[in-house]
Amino acid sequence: MDRGYLKMNFSGKFKWLIYVFVIPLAALAIYWVRFAPVKVLGYRVSKGEITAEVMGAGTLEAKVQAIVSSKISGRIADVPADQGDLVKQGQVLVRLDDNELRQQAEIARSAHEAAAASSDRARSDSDRSQAVLDQARVEHGRNARLYENKSISVSEMDKLKMSVKVAEADLASSMARVVEAHKNLMLARNTLDYHLARLDDTVIRAPFSGLIVRRDRDPGDVVVPGTSIFLLVSPEQLWVRAWVDETEMSRLKAGQPARVEFRSEPDRTYDGRVARLGRETDRETRQFIIDVAVNSLPVNWSVGQRADVFIETARKTGALVLPSNLLLRGEKGALGLMAVKQDRAVWHDVRIGLHGRDKVEIVEGLREGDIVIVSKAPKTLTAGTRVEVSGQ
Repeated sequence: MDRGYLKMNFSGKFKWLIYVFVIPLAALAIYWVRFAPVKVLGYRVSKGEITAEVMGAGTLEAKVQAIVSSKISGRIADVPADQGDLVKQGQVLVRLDDNELRQQAEIARSAHEAAAASSDRARSDSDRSQAVLDQARVEHGRNARLYENKSISVSEMDKLKMSVKVAEADLASSMARVVEAHKNLMLARNTLDYHLARLDDTVIRAPFSGLIVRRDRDPGDVVVPGTSIFLLVSPEQLWVRAWVDETEMSRLKAGQPARVEFRSEPDRTYDGRVARLGRETDRETRQFIIDVAVNSLPVNWSVGQRADVFIETARKTGALVLPSNLLLRGEKGALGLMAVKQDRAVWHDVRIGLHGRDKVEIVEGLREGDIVIVSKAPKTLTAGTRVEVSGQ
């Protein structure tokens, strides 16, 4: 009897505990899960300055560069210059083996000297023939007066006339030999100049003052015309050649300010300006090239290194600005965001103006002082959900 009474008494107390503690706690948990405000981070919209930029990716290139090569075939005898050297225009960079060409030049010089001697001899012969002709004409003229006075015979006069004709023919022959000797002399002179030029081509000089950024050949290598020995660039004229989408073409023009970020120094920017715009678009990527001149370069730089350029196309102060990563796409694809209004999440469609690197101008849809939800919650929040801004 006592045992049954105790059992019924314990059962009654347990039911009382369920009604007093368990049910209220369960109701509180359900309320907390379904109706308690969601904690979010907020961003207070304010006015500020925004800069619209066009971005492009490219590489550092030299406006003036040349592949130093040989005009003739030959074996490299000496390379007095090396990669990294600053050289002056006309400075010797490479010497080729010139033994054979030097011998050919000496042979051509001897042939020229012989041709010059022949030319001098031909002119001397011509002068002698001219003198003989003059003497024959004088004799003919003097004897012509004697012939008129019947002092000499006809046969003697005929001999004098024949002497003049022979002297004239000899002069014509001499003059022909002078012309031939002169042509041979010119041929010898051209041949000598050709071999001297080839000999001079064994010494390869810098076409302009610049920096050697690459060396491709060493002494003993055999080179042919067009073989790259050095890559020479002018460090005074370096720029970034960047590819930009063709949709941005109407916003760009020469002279616009730009920022350059090299991949080797991602935390630093270098000022520059747009030097020129390309006039051909790649038919596959639909991008075109722009050249951005950089005012200064990193301490360590190299031709071909990657860089990003940001070209300023517009600037506005007093604009309503917002970080661009806060914008979302609505169900219909419209741009918008979640804002806080009377402790509830509210969806706002927005219209944007200028695009900056990481900010956008809000033209319509928000006012200064509005709080935009910036936590990860907007991906799961729905309009009307109670929210609590835990930080800004």
